[in-house]
Amino acid sequence: MIRRSSSAFRLSGVCVIILSIAACTAQVGTTANAGVREGQARQDQILRGRDLVVQSDCGGCHGGGGNPAAKGWLDGQRTPNQVFQIGPFKTRPRNLTPDNTTGTGRFSERQIFNALRYGLRPGETPDIEITSSTPGQGNFPANPKYLAPPMPWPAFRHMPDEQLWAIAAYLKNGLKPVVHRVPDSEGPPDFWASVYSVANIGPYPNLPFPTANERTR
Repeated sequence: MIRRSSSAFRLSGVCVIILSIAACTAQVGTTANAGVREGQARQDQILRGRDLVVQSDCGGCHGGGGNPAAKGWLDGQRTPNQVFQIGPFKTRPRNLTPDNTTGTGRFSERQIFNALRYGLRPGETPDIEITSSTPGQGNFPANPKYLAPPMPWPAFRHMPDEQLWAIAAYLKNGLKPVVHRVPDSEGPPDFWASVYSVANIGPYPNLPFPTANERTR
């Protein structure tokens, strides 16, 4: 009886070891698969951002037109015809490639998101989630420093979150960094705050449907 019990004990121990190895192998496989899925999701997000950048004609101002293979793709103003005269001020499209000194490399995806959603210049805005769209309310800067016109962020701000995050992901991870310093844009002392009033650009978020100009069936 003792001998059979001992054999059974040894057999059960072997089974435990085999099951443990199988469980560990399954866990490793699951983790690896999760990593592959996350990597694919990230790549899909970057490709989605690329499509949106092309469709939005970002290259029309920042360089390269609608062709990601073009020379100067999104690396900022290089020719005089890329300079905009806004009243008495000259504004210049910035280098959007992720170079750490002359482009967007020193900014987080959150700061780029905030620039597209709220028009806040990433160099003067902390890497935080903005909780309001009204200056001085919540953590929205009381004296915001806005992107210079004609950057169309008032239209971009109405895009869904996932689209803005996709654009930020592409600018940070889908472009090769290009060292190209664009001269600073000129601007008024209020950093365009008087231009970007609700009276001029409308509210955010949009008013509920329908307004007085719209109709339902």
